[in-house]
This record gives sequence, structure tokens and C-alpha cells, in this order.
Amino acid sequence: MKAAAPVHRRWEALSVSAEDFLPEKYEYPSLKKAAAGCRGCPLFKRATQTVFGEGSLRAKVFLVGEQPGDQEDKAGRPFVGPAGRIMEKALLEAGLERSEIYVTNVVKHFKWRPQGDKRIHEKPDSAEIAACKPWLKAELELIQPEILVCLGVTAAEAVLDRKVTIKRERGRFFRTDFSAATYVTVHPSSLLRQPDSESRRKAYREFLADMKKVRRRLEM
Repeated sequence: MKAAAPVHRRWEALSVSAEDFLPEKYEYPSLKKAAAGCRGCPLFKRATQTVFGEGSLRAKVFLVGEQPGDQEDKAGRPFVGPAGRIMEKALLEAGLERSEIYVTNVVKHFKWRPQGDKRIHEKPDSAEIAACKPWLKAELELIQPEILVCLGVTAAEAVLDRKVTIKRERGRFFRTDFSAATYVTVHPSSLLRQPDSESRRKAYREFLADMKKVRRRLEM
């Protein structure tokens, strides 16, 4: 007897994606409401809720990360956990207000595995990213930012549609289909994974320098 295909393979074969759940009009309330009911990939089954983007709808700066974490999944808001606090600190020190920025993730549901009583982050795979990408495209079409900042490899690869090495791409602005000024940097969660306090301080200084470059670009 032939073994059944893995669940994600069966799902992929159905060609379901967020595209099937997009509203006719790209207005923030309708997008957020439609995303709450998205069943475009299997991740919704284990997530508490959809975590849609938030911020100013007139934002000139658009930040996109990988996916919500444990705290974001519970709160229903992006970047409210430890990584979000680091990001917000750097934004403030760089002279940028979070309330004037739009923040979101490529994947809108938390992917995790159990470890004791904890839920441990798992990287979304290419099929899950592709299934969820229509939401990101809709958000970008709605906001039309001057500057698009990709936080981490997953976000950068989703935007650039190719393999990305942060070290190679970091530190410069370039044009993409989504913004005339796209910038790639690390995800703030990577600062939390540094092995010691000195490494964390160094990584934070570099991340802060990236946010300052974004602010200076706005002033050009």
C-alpha cells in the first residue's frame, strides 16, 4: 500500500494560497478582516490567530520580518515580543517613531514546535511563504512606502524573490518592484541569539546604524 503524502504536500497539491482569500478592495479594514479567516496554508491550524501588519497607513517606512513569535501570536500584533522591543528601541534612537511606520511579517501565522511547556519558533518553508505572500503584496500596494526594510533572510528573499546573504546585501539601498529604496538588514531576534553581552552590544550598534541610514534616506 502506498504511503500517504505528508500533509503539507497534499495541501500544496491543492494550490491553495492567500490569493483565494483576498478581498476585492485593498482597504486596511477589509484586508485585515479577510486575513483573519485565511486558510491559505496549514499554519492557521496551530496558530492562535492571524497576526496582520499594523501602523500608519501613510507610512513612508515599511518594515517586514519573517513571522510572528509566541507573544505576537497571543497578542495578535506584530513585533510586541523581545525582538520587537529591540527594534522599537533602535527606531527611537534613530529618530523614527513606530507610530509613523508600518510593520508586518511575510508569514502571518506562528509556526512552532512544542518543547516542554514552551512553543519554539520554526522557520516557515518555501510553500508556506509563497502561500502567504499575497498578503504582503496587498499591504505594500496599500501603503506604497518610500522605503522598504527587510528584516532578515526570509523577508529579503520573499521581497527579492531570490537567495539572499545578509552580509552581501546589507548596507545599501536598491530598487525593487515594491519600493524605490529597499534595504536589507538582520532580524532583531538575531541580536538575542548572540553568544555574549559584547557580541549583543556590537550587533545592536550595527542594527542601530542601519536604522539611522533609513532615517537619513528619508531626509534626502
